[in-house]
Amino acid sequence: MIKQTKRMTHMYNKINQNKKFSIDKAINKLKELSTVKFIESIDIAVLLGIDSKKSEQNIRNNIILPHGTGKNIKIAVFAYGNKAIEAKEAGADLIGMEDLVIKIKNNEKKIDLVITIPEAMHLVSKLAPILGPRGIMPNPKLGTITENIKETIKKMKKGQINCRNDKNGIIHTNVGKINFDNYKIKENIEHIINTLKKHKPSKVKGNFIKKIYISSTMGVSIDITTSLIKI
Repeated sequence: MIKQTKRMTHMYNKINQNKKFSIDKAINKLKELSTVKFIESIDIAVLLGIDSKKSEQNIRNNIILPHGTGKNIKIAVFAYGNKAIEAKEAGADLIGMEDLVIKIKNNEKKIDLVITIPEAMHLVSKLAPILGPRGIMPNPKLGTITENIKETIKKMKKGQINCRNDKNGIIHTNVGKINFDNYKIKENIEHIINTLKKHKPSKVKGNFIKKIYISSTMGVSIDITTSLIKI
């Protein structure tokens, strides 16, 4: 059994885990309880009323947050010729073909996202055992297999996130940094929930969004379901 640290014990003593908070109060509470020496990310977890075993009910969406994530995303692009030039102009961090495969296999550079032109998928597919478990394997549904390299990179750099549910029907994603103005965090959260509602699968009956929690990197989870369920 993992022993709870004094810092975590202090946080749990400062918050009622059974209480539901408004977004504003939840954000204030996360900031109040943050005592670490780095700028934490704020994440959201949304439990959906879907059957993840049915492909038509799974959620796969790209969402551009109004205020971005505050994260400097490291993007690797598989491209050559003019597409490679476009990738460089758009700010890609790594660009290549066979040489990029080697770099990723050797874990030479940290990357957060992989984008590829369709013609390079024969190379990228070799990296599935590495990229798949990390959730960054290029996928046409997520817009990361594309001919529109420049626009895709710009969107990702601006704050586009991929919302995809796990096997338990939960979406986990980043909504900003703890040093963001409160209204920016709030608007990012509301934008995600509204976008999810617009893309509710037609086969889903009953409550689509069941639970919503936010948390900071080293903090506790706070229930904000009630304040968002009707937006």
